[in-house]
Amino acid sequence: MPQIPEKIHELTVGQLAARSGAAVSALHFYESKGLISSRRTSGNQRRFSRDTLRRVAFVRAAQRVGIPLATIREALAELPEERTPTRDDWARLSESWRSELDERIKQLNRLRDHLTDCIGCGCLSLDSCVLSNPDDAFGERRAGSRLLVERRREANTRDKRASRAPERETECCG
Repeated sequence: MPQIPEKIHELTVGQLAARSGAAVSALHFYESKGLISSRRTSGNQRRFSRDTLRRVAFVRAAQRVGIPLATIREALAELPEERTPTRDDWARLSESWRSELDERIKQLNRLRDHLTDCIGCGCLSLDSCVLSNPDDAFGERRAGSRLLVERRREANTRDKRASRAPERETECCG
């Protein structure tokens, strides 16, 4: 990783990419989304302040754990301008995401633990599917596509014309 002398206070996009490990295109994307900012030289080249390195590291770490870009942008807006964010700044921001990450971990654990219960076709029409519908009230009456058939029957009963059209039942994904 190339070292940047302390006397250099601004980085080119290439230097920022080399030091952060992010692709130039990713840096352009982050800038377009308001996650980082640059100034333009008289030759219309981007220049990033050194604190952008930490911001990029924060964006990449947050993305790795699944934090949406809009949430990352809101967090970065709370940080001071023209100052390298401190450890306390990062701790405060990451703490606000703890409950969201804990909930995501619970969901992933539930997915892992119940994945073998799913049927091969992918419609998740089991008697009780804790993945696609964990609070399934209809599952106690009927499973999956059968509920759709039941609703069709109720609608056909109300519709006088239904007696002329044959009803079709499907095994799955109806």
